[in-house]
Formats: sequence, structure tokens, C-alpha cells
Amino acid sequence: MGVSAVREVDVCVVGLGPTGRALAHRAMRAGLSVTAVDPRPDRLWPPTYSCWIDELPDWLPSTAIASTIPRPTVWAESEHRIDRPYCVLSKTGLREALPLDDATVRTGRATRVDAHVVELSDGTTINAATVFDTRGLPTLGRRRAASAHGIFVAAETAAPMVEDGEGLLLDWRPENGAGPGEPPSFLYSVPLGDGTVIFEETSLGLRGGMPQHELRRRTLNRLAAHGIRLTGDEPTEAAHYPLDQPPPKKGTAQAVPFGSRGGMMHPCTGYSVADSLALVDTAIDALQQGRDPIAELWPPRARLVYWMRMRGLWGLGRLTTEQSMAMFDAFFTASPRGQRALLSAHDDYTALGAVLFNTVAHTWPFRWRYDLVGWTNRNRWLDYDFDQAPVSAARR
Repeated sequence: MGVSAVREVDVCVVGLGPTGRALAHRAMRAGLSVTAVDPRPDRLWPPTYSCWIDELPDWLPSTAIASTIPRPTVWAESEHRIDRPYCVLSKTGLREALPLDDATVRTGRATRVDAHVVELSDGTTINAATVFDTRGLPTLGRRRAASAHGIFVAAETAAPMVEDGEGLLLDWRPENGAGPGEPPSFLYSVPLGDGTVIFEETSLGLRGGMPQHELRRRTLNRLAAHGIRLTGDEPTEAAHYPLDQPPPKKGTAQAVPFGSRGGMMHPCTGYSVADSLALVDTAIDALQQGRDPIAELWPPRARLVYWMRMRGLWGLGRLTTEQSMAMFDAFFTASPRGQRALLSAHDDYTALGAVLFNTVAHTWPFRWRYDLVGWTNRNRWLDYDFDQAPVSAARR
């Protein structure tokens, strides 16, 4: 097969998930010549994306939002109502808000992605002044992971747990059938704006993650506890990805990793899309002003925030269910700025340091604080065998 070369463009974006499409769209709108590459550029993204509304950039229209939850609920040892509007993004609306009409879109798989050259499997070579790698995350392996199993349920069936305009951001109530000697997980459940509600049992921080069959079992147990019975034919989605992808180093001759591949996956929550959308213009502005995009995206204070959040991830991955409930009860009594510093803010290191310290200080009993900081049970749940899990009374 012959090799064909494409003239040099200002920007080549490899990967057209929401992050890559937004980057290509905003670069195009800024007047840069753009080529975007993806094996299936017309595919609608499979995952469900959500975020806090105040995280979204001003340039994104409201049509990108499918449903809004004004005050989402957190259940730990007690109920917390979060006075911060939350939303589920519309995959169709988000895609339509990010047209690539003036960009060149190439269907193909990249086999080489360098600082200025992208080669495709068909032999095409794309030369670009800057290459952004937005292909998502490498394989999981034994890394600390986010794992989730989601079941899409009709809104009328879901009503006993989640009504229209309501949402369960974190539900730690002991209704999933997991015993005290098993790794913890929580329920996430929100209306999607299309007449369905997603119920998604979620695990954060375990090395290698939690298997889908275990997450599904726990989801069904929770629904049964509220009198919700399913047919078994409901659509599902699965998530399983690493949480510890670090920010890229500055000053190296490489394509610019962006989005979850570029360290924008939140280590403690597994969210990445909103932060990536908010940082798109920072990267484009850096290019237009002749500065290093990595240095602009990751100043020292943002790297410090990432480092502190990684300590939070390690803590999450070794807690029991009881400890998780106590820790989240302590966290959600923090100030709105403190909560935002952990959940959203890219570089508010002073507030993040304060909220992490105070969360540990207010977690009770006192001895559990040693687990949070890693002085005890540092490797709890490592190599846990879910197929040989103990049978608790709730599981019989």
C-alpha cells in the first residue's frame, strides 16, 4: 500500500471522543487549520457523561445538557443535599455543539503519534505543527481503577428511589449485599432526560478494579431493597479504567496528551470531560501565543493539586464501607469552596490541602484516620478474590 502525505496543518487531533472533538472544534473556531483522526468519527459516544454545571465553559450551549439535578443527594451515615446544580450531558446535544465543518476529518487508526507526525494504518502521513493525543487511557492492568456497572431503567420503575429532578450522587447505604469484609462500592443514580434513569454501582481506587458481575449483583440488591424488580432485558453500560494517569512532563518532544490521557482524569472521582472542556481554550491560546501547552495546562499549583488528589485516591482504595461512610460524612460538611477544591478546581491547592486535612481530622473513630493516611492497612483489598468472597447474611 502506498504512503500518502498530507500538507502540514496547524493542529492534528488524534481521537474524537468529547475531549478531542472539543479541542478540534475550538482550534477550528480560533482560525487554526485542523485535521482530526478517529477510527469511527461518526460514532455516538457510548458512555454517559455528567458534571457540575458550573464546571462547563461559557461557550458550550445549554443544548449540551440533557437533564439537571438542582440539589443532588449524598447518603453516607446521614443524608446530605449538595447546593450545587449537577447535570447529565446529552451525547447528541454535545456532539452537535462541537461541529467540525471547517476541519478535515480522517477515518483511520493511528499507528504512530509523534510531536509533529501522525501515521495511519493505511499509510497516510499527517504533518502538523502540534499534535494532540486524545485517544483515551491505556489498558488498566493492576492500576487503581474506577469500575461501574450501569443499568438503564424506565423512570416510572425507578421512581421509588429516584424521581425526576432528583439524583443520588453517592449512595453508601448498606443495601448492596456486600459484607463488612468485602471491598466497598456505592450507587450513583441520575435521570438521563430521555425517560430513563441509570443505576450504576461504582467502585473507586481498587487495584485492578471490581468485576462487572459483582457490581451488577450489588446493583440488583440495592434495587430489590427498594422494591424495584427488573425484567433482565434492560440496557446496560460498563466502565473500567485507570484513575492514576499522570500529567505529562514538560519540554519533551512528544505529542501533547490531552483529556484523560493527559492527566485530566480526576483521581478521586473518575470524572474528566468537564475539566477537559474547560481547559481546551487554555491549550489553544498557548499555541497561538507560541507557548508550551503542557506548561500552560499544568503549572506547578495544578501539579500539586494532582499530587494531593492521588493521596486521596490511595486512601479511598484501602477503606472499608464503614470507613468510607464516615469519611464522606466528614467531607460533605466542608465549605462549598473546600468541596469544589477536591471535586472540581484544577489548581486551588490551598483549599484542597485544608479540606483533606479537615476530612481526616473529622473522620471518627480516631483509629480509622491511620487507614486514610496509609499508616495501617496500606494494601487492604490487594489481590482480593471476588469469586471467593465470604457469604454474608445479606447475600444468602
